[in-house]
Amino acid sequence: MSLALEISSSETPLHSEDVKEQLLGLLRIIIVDREPRVAGLLTSAAGVLPADRELRIASLQVIGIWFNLLNIIEENAAMRSRRGIETLAGPDQVKGTFSNILAGAAAQGIDPKAVSFALQQFDVSPTITAHPTETNRVTVMEIHRRIYRKLVELEIERWTPRERDRLIRELRAEIDLLWMTGELRLERPSLDQEIAWGQHFFREILFEAVPQIYENLASAIHRHYPQDDLPIRPFVRFSSWIGGDRDGNPNVTADVTRRTLAVNRELAMAHHKARLQALTKTLSISSNVVDVPAEFLERHAGLLTRAGIADTVKSRNPGEVFRQYLAAMTVLLSADGYKRARDFGDDIAALERALLQMRAISLASMVVRPFRREIETFGFRAVSLDIRQNSDVINRTIHDVWRLNAASPEEVPEPASPAWGAKLRSELSAQTRDAPVMDGLCDEAAEAMKLFRLLAETLKGPDQRAIGAFILSMTRSSDDLLAVYVLCKYAGMVDGGDGSGDVSLPIVPLFETIDDLRRAPAILRDLLKVPLVRRSVRALGNVQEVMLGYSDSNKDGGFVCSTWELIKAQKQIVSAANKEKLTISFFHGRGGSVSRGGAPTGRAIAAQPAETVGGRMRITEQGEVVSSKYANRGTAIYQLELLTSSVLAHTLKSPSEEELKANPEFDEAFEALSGMSEAAYRKLLQTPDFIDYFQSASPVNELAMLNIGSRPAKRFGLGGLEDLRAIPWVFAWSQNRHLITGWYGLGSALASFMEVRGAGGIDLLRRMFEHSREFRLVIDEVEKTLYQADMTIAREYAGLVANETLRARILAMITGEYATSCDAVCRITGRDDLAGRFPAFQRRFDDVRPYIDQVNRLQAELLGEFRAAAPGAANEKTVTQPLLMSMNCIAAGMGWTG
Repeated sequence: MSLALEISSSETPLHSEDVKEQLLGLLRIIIVDREPRVAGLLTSAAGVLPADRELRIASLQVIGIWFNLLNIIEENAAMRSRRGIETLAGPDQVKGTFSNILAGAAAQGIDPKAVSFALQQFDVSPTITAHPTETNRVTVMEIHRRIYRKLVELEIERWTPRERDRLIRELRAEIDLLWMTGELRLERPSLDQEIAWGQHFFREILFEAVPQIYENLASAIHRHYPQDDLPIRPFVRFSSWIGGDRDGNPNVTADVTRRTLAVNRELAMAHHKARLQALTKTLSISSNVVDVPAEFLERHAGLLTRAGIADTVKSRNPGEVFRQYLAAMTVLLSADGYKRARDFGDDIAALERALLQMRAISLASMVVRPFRREIETFGFRAVSLDIRQNSDVINRTIHDVWRLNAASPEEVPEPASPAWGAKLRSELSAQTRDAPVMDGLCDEAAEAMKLFRLLAETLKGPDQRAIGAFILSMTRSSDDLLAVYVLCKYAGMVDGGDGSGDVSLPIVPLFETIDDLRRAPAILRDLLKVPLVRRSVRALGNVQEVMLGYSDSNKDGGFVCSTWELIKAQKQIVSAANKEKLTISFFHGRGGSVSRGGAPTGRAIAAQPAETVGGRMRITEQGEVVSSKYANRGTAIYQLELLTSSVLAHTLKSPSEEELKANPEFDEAFEALSGMSEAAYRKLLQTPDFIDYFQSASPVNELAMLNIGSRPAKRFGLGGLEDLRAIPWVFAWSQNRHLITGWYGLGSALASFMEVRGAGGIDLLRRMFEHSREFRLVIDEVEKTLYQADMTIAREYAGLVANETLRARILAMITGEYATSCDAVCRITGRDDLAGRFPAFQRRFDDVRPYIDQVNRLQAELLGEFRAAAPGAANEKTVTQPLLMSMNCIAAGMGWTG
C-alpha cells in the first residue's frame, strides 16, 4: 500500500471518530438542557424515536442537526487527509490536483507542446442554478460554516488549555444556536433571496479561492515542466441561472433579470474597490528609495490625469507612485471611468509588470497577481448570467409577432410546419429592415421581447460576459433554435445591415429527452446550414456549446438508457462538428444524485468519451451541491482544482487511453443493455395507474409545502408524469427509499444478457467492468444506490396506497427488480457484499442509516395522518411541521435531494 493510501484510509476515519465523539458530546449536553426527553436518541446508534407525538419536532431536530454535523465532520476529515498526504508524500500524491495530473502526464511522456495546447483550450465553467434542491437556509449554512472553522481552529496545537476550552465553548454556542434557529423556511424564498444565496458563495469564498487555483497550476507546471514557459490564460469562469432561468418560472421577468445583472455588477465592483483599498494600504513603495520603470511612470501620469487627481494625490502621497496609481484607479472605478473590465485589468497588469521589473517578485506574485486573476475571472459582472427559456414560449412569441405584422391570419404558418421553417430562414437571410411592429403583442410575447431588448443592451455594455448564453430548453428541432436567432434579429442584436452580420449572444440547445438526444447531431447539422448561424458561431471562436440534460433523459428512459444515450450523443455530436470544422463545448446538466448525473467529479469526467472534452466543460452546480462544495474556502479550492484538473487530465490523456478508445464489442453490448433496461423501466411507468402508486407512496405532492425554491414543481399543470419536473421526481423516490431513478431496469437487462449469451456474456460484462470506464461508472453508481435503497422501508410507503391490487402489483415489480439488480451487480463485480468496494461511502451511510430508517417510518406515518385530515386541518405541531422536517432530515442523511 502506498503512503498516500495509508494516510487516506487510516488517518481520516480515526480523526473523524474523535471529532464525531466531541461534537456528539456537545450536542448531547445541549439536548439534555433544551429537551431531555429526546436525549436518548444520541445514546447509541440504535436510539429510538419517542412515541410521544408532542416530541416529533424535537426528535427530528436532533437527527437533522446530527446529520448536518456529520457532513461537516466528513468535510473536515477529508481536508485533513489531503493535507496529511501532501505533508508526508508531496503534492503529486494528492489525487485530483494539478500536481498529481501533471506528474502523471510527465511520467507518460506527454510533451510540453501538448500541455501548452491543452492550456490554450482550457475553459471550465461551474454554473450555479436556482433549482429547488437546497433544503438549508442561508442562516443555517452560515452557522455550519462557523462550526467548520471552529473545528479547523481546534486542530492548531499552539492553544493553551484555557484557549482550547474557550474554543470548545464557542463551538457549543454555535450548535446551541443551530438548535434555536430551526432549519425550516417559514415561507417560500423570493427570487431576491435566491440571488442573495448565490452571491453569498462569491462574496465569502470564491473571490478569494480562484487565485489559489491558478497558483496551484503554476506550481505544478514549475515542478514537472520547469524548462518550459507554459503560459496560463484565464480558464475558470462562473455562470449562474439565478435570475435568468425563466423556464416554467413566471416569477423571472425581464425586470428581475435586469435587477439581477445590476446586483451582480454591484457585487463585483464592491469587491474590486475593497481590493484596491487593501492594495493601496500595502504598496507603500517610495520612488525616492527604488527606481520605478519609466514605462510605468508614463502610464501613472496618464492615469492621474484621467482621474483628475494629479495635484491632490501627489501632495497627499509624495513619492508613493503606486499608492497614487491605485488611488486614481479607485476614482475611475467609482465614476464608471472604465469602459471595459479588460481596461481595468490592464491597469492592474501594468502594476504587476512594474513590480516584476523592480525585482519585487513576491509582491507582484503574492499581492497583485491574485487580484489580476480575480479581474480576469469575475470582470465587472461577478458571474455570467445565463438566460433559459422553453422552446414553446419562443415559438409562441414568434407566432404572435408574425400575427401582429401579417396582412391576414392565413399568412402566419404554424410552428413545426414546413412553412414555419421556411419563413424563419427567410427572416434570417433578409437584409436588416425596420423592426416588426410590437405594440399589441400578447403579454407573454411582450415580456419575451422585453427580455431580448435587455440582452441587446447588456451585450453592448462594459462587460459583454455579463450575459453567459441563451439556453433553449426542450430543443426538438433546428427550427426551435432558429426562432431564437430571429428574435435576436428583431431586438437589434445582428451586427451589420447588409445581411452579413452575426449574433454575439451564444445560443445553446438543451437536449433533454431520449428522443431529443438521438436527434441532436442532425439538428446541429441542419442548424449550421444557415449562414447567419455559421457566421455567429465563427465569431464566437468557432465554438458551439451544447447542453445535455441528465435528469429529464433519466426520467424518460431510466438511468442506464439515459447514460448510454448521453454517451452516444456526445460522440455523434463531436463527429458531426468535426465535419463542419468547428469545436463543441459540452454543458453537462448534472445534479447531486446519481439519477441526475451525480457521480464523483474526477471519475465522472474521466469516463467521458474520448475527444469529447477538449479542455472545455461546463457543469451545473445545484442547491445542496453548491453548499457541499463551496461553503468553506479549503474545500472550495480543492473542488475547483479537482474539476479543472480532471478536465485537463482528460484532454491530455484521453487520445491514448485504452479504456476510452472505441470498442465495437463493448458498444454493442452497452446498446443491448440500454434497450433492455429502457424497456423494463418503461414497462413499470406504463403499468396502469402507476401515477396513483407514485403519488400515494411518496411525498411528491407534499413536497410543494417544503419552501426550498421559488420555482414551481410542475411545468404546466398536473396531468401526468410528463408534467412533473425531474427534480421532484427524483426527490420523491429518494425520500421513500425506492430510489428507482438510480437503478431500475439494470437488473433485468443484465440478467437477460447473461441468460441469452451464457458464459460468454458474463465474461464480456466482466471485461467491460474492468476495461470500460463508462460501464464501470454505471455499475459503481448503481451499486451504491442499491445500498441506499431499502425495500423494507419501501413497503412502509406502499402501505399508503389504498388500492391493494395496485400496491401489490407495483411493489412486486420493484422488489423483484431490486433483487435481480443486486444479484446481477454482484455477479459482475465478483463480490457478495454490496458496496463493500466503497468503504468510505459505506461507513458514512452506515452512520446515518439507523436514523434515516426511523425518520422514513415516521414520515410514512405522518403522510397518512396529513392526508387523512381535512384540507388545512392537520395539526401544525404534530403533523405538518414534522412532515416537512422529515424531508429535511432524509435529504441531509442521503446527502442530496434531487
